[in-house]
Amino acid sequence: MKFEDLLLEIGGFGRFQILILFILCLPRINLPMHFLLHNFLAATPSHHCAIPHQEAFVNLTMEEVLLISIPREPDGTFRSCEMFLQPQFHLLLNSSLQPENNSIIQHCQHGWVYDHSQFTSTISTQWDLVCEQRGLNQATATFFFIGVTTGAVIFGYLSDRFGRKAMLLLSLVCSVVFGMLSAASVSYSMLAITRTLTGVALSGVSLIVLPLGMEWVDIQHRTFSGILTSIFWSIGNMLLAMVAYLVREWHWLLVAVTGPCLLSIVCLWWVPESARWLIANGKVKQAHRHLLRCARMNRRKDFALFPSFHLSQALRRMVTEKKPGGSYSYISLFRTPVLRKISLCSGAVWFGVAFSYYGMSMNLTGFGLNMYLSQFVFGVIEIPAKLIMYLLVNRVGRRQSQAWALILTGLCIGANVIVPKPFTSLRSVVAIMGKGFSEAAFTTVFLYTSELYPTVLRQNGMGYTSFVARLGGALAPLVFLLDEVWRSLPEVTYCAVAVCCGSVAFLLPETLNMRLPEGIEDVE
Repeated sequence: MKFEDLLLEIGGFGRFQILILFILCLPRINLPMHFLLHNFLAATPSHHCAIPHQEAFVNLTMEEVLLISIPREPDGTFRSCEMFLQPQFHLLLNSSLQPENNSIIQHCQHGWVYDHSQFTSTISTQWDLVCEQRGLNQATATFFFIGVTTGAVIFGYLSDRFGRKAMLLLSLVCSVVFGMLSAASVSYSMLAITRTLTGVALSGVSLIVLPLGMEWVDIQHRTFSGILTSIFWSIGNMLLAMVAYLVREWHWLLVAVTGPCLLSIVCLWWVPESARWLIANGKVKQAHRHLLRCARMNRRKDFALFPSFHLSQALRRMVTEKKPGGSYSYISLFRTPVLRKISLCSGAVWFGVAFSYYGMSMNLTGFGLNMYLSQFVFGVIEIPAKLIMYLLVNRVGRRQSQAWALILTGLCIGANVIVPKPFTSLRSVVAIMGKGFSEAAFTTVFLYTSELYPTVLRQNGMGYTSFVARLGGALAPLVFLLDEVWRSLPEVTYCAVAVCCGSVAFLLPETLNMRLPEGIEDVE
């Protein structure tokens, strides 16, 4: 007897499963508010060198002081990182005569002046992470994703060893603690460390929520549950735009996006441990209790009246078949031929999905829209993309949907390299389409990976693929620094990686309408 057969008796998608899914969707809303927070936390407003006061400036306006102190770009704007060695008073007579001699130009010597019209403060303005320090600003996102990468390995192993629910609770508590410590940071080093640890904690939430919900749902509603939890990520995306618009000070912004984790901790009380995991680990009594609760909530009275006959017999047989107590680790993912191929290919796909998704999500100002509007529109476009994927993955299958969604993401990014900058409307449309495909690829990969790995290794598999994905997420913001080599090199890199990794998805097996594998032998 398989677990799916048992689910049919107790109700594979009733009030019990709907309650669990909606509670698990609460922490899902919180994830993008941290994962994409860098766009607002580390935003760099327009700035120029601070000019020390001189007696000669007494009768000059601020605009005239800037004119004689700071060189201009070809488009007429003041340079952000350079100033004249000496005031160039002749520019007051003819400002178009910009000096050609670079020897009279130097880097900023007295700090910077920032435009505070859009942001009260960000970490860029707090610690002057501009010009030569620009790399440190981008590195804050990388530090966060290094934490997420590390957390994927830790929580992937621990949740297969100690259970899904306990590790989800631990990760939520740690997220609150480190999130609040980040908000209280008094130095860049403290912020870098606490954001890294926040990434470790949130990785557990990202990793456990979907499989925990899916392990309680029958085959027919598995896709629905995956898409539902994914839609709440998009809602979190839109909420981030609204929260960031209302809270312009970076300390309070961190508090605002961390606070909702407390609600998730309270609501987790009503979520049971995965019965699949309990059975796979020989914990029959606990599984028995949760399955009875499921039957009662789903109003399967015939089942609830005869628990000892229906359930105990079935569980004993399933535990005998499972032979619990076997030790599994990340090495188990590569021991057998089919699992090895799945692990290598799914790792490549996850890298491509995350690399292109965060590449687009962290370039809000590059598509001709206001950054708050870009964030909101990117969140809105994800919802129809996910609903379309709901139809496609059930009709076309997981493999084709995954491959083409990622390939089309890459092509849209590549198209914006060709479209000229003045065509802002066209660039925005192409970018929004690319963001839709990118989110479709992310939605599918979560669902697809959960179905590829067996129950005994599912969280290890999710941990490994999430580890590879977060490497992609960590590298994505650093790729923007390549624009110093060639302006379009970041986009070309994102495009090439997405197309190549999307092609690898064709090598994975199809899982449409297949039972969730319980042991390694089911996969092989």
